[in-house]
Amino acid sequence: MALQGWIGPAGERFAARAAELKLALRVTIAGALAFTVTRAFDLPQGYWAVITAVVVMQASVGGSLKAAIERFTGTLAGALYGGLIAAFVPHDTTTGLAFSIVLALFPLALLAAIKPSFRVAPITSLIMLLPPTGQAAGPLTSAVDRVLEISLGNIVGVVVSLFVLPARAHTLMTEAAANVVALNADLVSAFIDELTAGPKSRASLQKLHPQIRAALKKAEAAAEEAARERRSHLTEAPDPEPLVRTLYRVRHDLVMIGRAASTPLPAPVLKKLEPSLTALHEAMRVLLLDIAEALRNRTQPPDAAAFQAALDHFTTASEALRADAIMRDLPGRTVAQVFALGFAFEQIQKNLDDLLARTRELALNRVSGPGSS
Repeated sequence: MALQGWIGPAGERFAARAAELKLALRVTIAGALAFTVTRAFDLPQGYWAVITAVVVMQASVGGSLKAAIERFTGTLAGALYGGLIAAFVPHDTTTGLAFSIVLALFPLALLAAIKPSFRVAPITSLIMLLPPTGQAAGPLTSAVDRVLEISLGNIVGVVVSLFVLPARAHTLMTEAAANVVALNADLVSAFIDELTAGPKSRASLQKLHPQIRAALKKAEAAAEEAARERRSHLTEAPDPEPLVRTLYRVRHDLVMIGRAASTPLPAPVLKKLEPSLTALHEAMRVLLLDIAEALRNRTQPPDAAAFQAALDHFTTASEALRADAIMRDLPGRTVAQVFALGFAFEQIQKNLDDLLARTRELALNRVSGPGSS
């Protein structure tokens, strides 16, 4: 019984880290496979292939492709340029070697500063000058060996990424998007609490905003990798950009609601609006959580009819309040607050419709390609 109690939490911990465990396994397999291949071909410095296979292994296939391309182009530029410097610039003395290092590094460092995809070029160029093995084999032969070893490591890394527990960037993107939407549901609750009960929810807001920003950045990074997979014809999934754009629009709408909710509603206004506001809050929270679940599972999105009905009820109550005599006795900022709330909820309704459409599109177009998940 005690063992069952221990296995349960342990299993939950492993399940929560499934993506990380898969990545660790892919990295391990890529490194071991690259080592085996370099031994089969008897490469003089095969460890570079092993290092490259590990370096290019990212969380998704698109990320691995990007890392492999950057590693190859940077290595090719560094090996060619560094090999030329080693071949034609004397570096037998300390002074000569120092001059060669400066000559080898500065142009490539400038290139890497302008185009970060070449960031390994200065390192490769420097390696061409420093190791004794490179000098013993000859600079041009060493350059060819380096490119071959790095190419082999890139191939192994991408192949393992494609076929060993593959993680599609679209899947990572939708998971991150689902996290954003679920956090937005908590944010809406915090805003409504501020409107009805005052700033006691300020602490939760201070936690939620950084979490949402981090989740949005994660979704945006995964979308970039998903677009790369799409351009490489590794998937037939829809363009990821509209989903990320919609998430940012919803985020902007929530900021507008947050500004309107920064001050509690006066008691007379709250008495008129609280029933419809509470219903709208509940319907919107349920809708956001259901959208998050649909994104996570890539299933059809929920029906937004309940949210639309609650929004219509709130809009009717707001319009009735604006014509009520009590509004004449309230400060202008309260009147503006009621108008701002109505406008913000109408805006978010439009972008939630767009989010529902994006969710529906993802459900209809399941991720496809080798090893899709």
